Amino acid sequence: MNKSDTSKIMFSAGESSGDQHAANMFKELQKQLPNIKGLGMGSSKMQQSGIDIHFDSSNIAVIGLVEVLKHYGEIRSALKLMQKLVVSEQPDLLVCVDYKEFNLKLARFAKQQGIKVLFYVSPQVWAWRPGRVVTYGKAIDMMAVIFPFEMAYYEAENVPVTYVGHPSVDKVHPLHSKAEDLASFALDVNVKTVGILPGSRVNEIKRMLPVMLAAAEELQNKYSKIQFVLPQADSITDELLQSYLQASVANVTVIKNQPYDVIQCCDAIMTTSGTASLEIAILQIPMVIAYRLSAITYFFAKYLVNTKFIGLPNIIAGKGIVKELIQHDVTANKLADEIDQILQDQSYRENILAELAVVKERLGKGGGSKNMADLAIKMLSV
Repeated sequence: MNKSDTSKIMFSAGESSGDQHAANMFKELQKQLPNIKGLGMGSSKMQQSGIDIHFDSSNIAVIGLVEVLKHYGEIRSALKLMQKLVVSEQPDLLVCVDYKEFNLKLARFAKQQGIKVLFYVSPQVWAWRPGRVVTYGKAIDMMAVIFPFEMAYYEAENVPVTYVGHPSVDKVHPLHSKAEDLASFALDVNVKTVGILPGSRVNEIKRMLPVMLAAAEELQNKYSKIQFVLPQADSITDELLQSYLQASVANVTVIKNQPYDVIQCCDAIMTTSGTASLEIAILQIPMVIAYRLSAITYFFAKYLVNTKFIGLPNIIAGKGIVKELIQHDVTANKLADEIDQILQDQSYRENILAELAVVKERLGKGGGSKNMADLAIKMLSV
């Protein structure tokens, strides 16, 4: 393929993290193929990168059986629209970013139409349903994995696979120094700072933010001086966030568009599981990971999931290096107690930091977005 030629790539991202990954990948593609066209489903980051968004995925970024059922109509409409787009646009390549079950259906459809499919971010076959390796293998042309240990699962079934590196390694960089951020955010350098990261999905905010705010209130009552910061995800509206913050007496500073600058200012963090916990690990901040699912989703997950941990830092480390609180264990008291220990017990804190350094090292040097762009160009050339 002549790199001056115009290629058309369709992207499908259903969540905030996927929106960012796709945007970064497209920026790298534009460096090598200035005339490339991007279109598909995503949100603000993809749109800002120059991808033509035909469906805004903000409202379908849900997790769990009950949540998916509640939004089934919207999700089905999105899938139908994307399938029509495959037919009408006939892209040279479909890049499915995470959002597993939806993108599996879309990938199958695209393959039937003779479209090449590159799947970015493997389903967690190492945690549950390893048989999905074969299922996905039939629907795609290439699986791009972000953890080195995932390669073996696909190679064992002769599914084309490439390790591209974790995208967070490249993007997790504060824009300013910690001193500059503390001043900019009007935070007291002599006061302990605790981060509150309740998630990037609406249902996560509803489940996690109230209990995190309650924990903040407990800590506020215990410490004569303590400050809280909350980096607001792009996918969360001011109205939703403020409805909870205004009902709490916790003194929380909300900061937009600078998540990594906010994280680096923290002495300890309460976070949901997911990509955020890995980003915190990269920035080397001690944390407690907490997560709640709907009762029905949790019931099924207990029997289906075959992993000791839910937090990515613990999964990569192969042991519990940071505390996890799941479902009924997610209480204000337990969250506050863990944050208190991180702040007060120096040896405990230093041990967590030492383990987080190992996790960061295992993630490698990065280059994920460029590696994805190179892989896409290679597939376009065949």
